[in-house]
Amino acid sequence: MEHLAEIITRHAHNAHWYIFIAIILAGFNIPFSADLLILIAAILAATVVPEHAWLLFYSILFGCYFSAMCAYWLGRLIGTALSKRKLFSKLLSAQRLSKIKQFYEKYGLWTLVIGRFIPFGVRNCIFMSSGMSKLHFGKFVLMDALACVLWCSTCFYLFFTLGQNYETIWHYLKTFNLLIFAAFSVTVIGIIWYKSRKKTRTRNLSTN
Repeated sequence: MEHLAEIITRHAHNAHWYIFIAIILAGFNIPFSADLLILIAAILAATVVPEHAWLLFYSILFGCYFSAMCAYWLGRLIGTALSKRKLFSKLLSAQRLSKIKQFYEKYGLWTLVIGRFIPFGVRNCIFMSSGMSKLHFGKFVLMDALACVLWCSTCFYLFFTLGQNYETIWHYLKTFNLLIFAAFSVTVIGIIWYKSRKKTRTRNLSTN
C-alpha cells in the first residue's frame, strides 16, 4: 500500500486512474485501503493537482461504487466456497453473516450507509454477504448508490479541507505536540522529585 501511495503521488496527473483501478481491486479483497486512497486523492486535489479535483473525486466515487458490485458478485458466485477457506473464514464467518442479515432485515438501507463508514474489512463483508444471501442485485445497487455518494462525498470533503489547511493544522499540531511534551516533562520531573523526597523522608525516619 505504501509503494502504491508513492507511485500515485509521483504520477499525480494520472492519479485518478491508479486510484480507480486500486479501489476496484479492493472489491476482490486485494489489500488496498479505500479509506487511504480517498485520503490520497483528496490531499492531491487540494495541494498538488487542484485542476484534477473533480477527476479525483469521480475516480473514488465510481471506483467505490463498482468495487462494491465486484464484492457483491464475488460473494454471490463463490462466497460459500471462499468462506470455507482459512483466509476468508473469519471475514465471512457464519456469525458475522447472520448479524449482517439481521441488520438488513431491521434497518435496510441504513446497513449500507453505516457499513460504508466502517473500515477494516467490514465494508467488503457487507457487500459479499449481500451477494451470498441473494439480495436482489437491483435493490443492492440502488441502496448502495446513496450510501456510496454520502460516504465518498463526506470523506473527500473532509480530507480535501484538511489538505487545503495543512499549514495551519501543522502549526497547531506542532504547538499541541510542544504542550504535550512540556506536560510530559513536568510530570516526569514531578514523579522523580516525589520519589526522591519520599526516599529522603523514609531514610530520616529510619535514622530517628
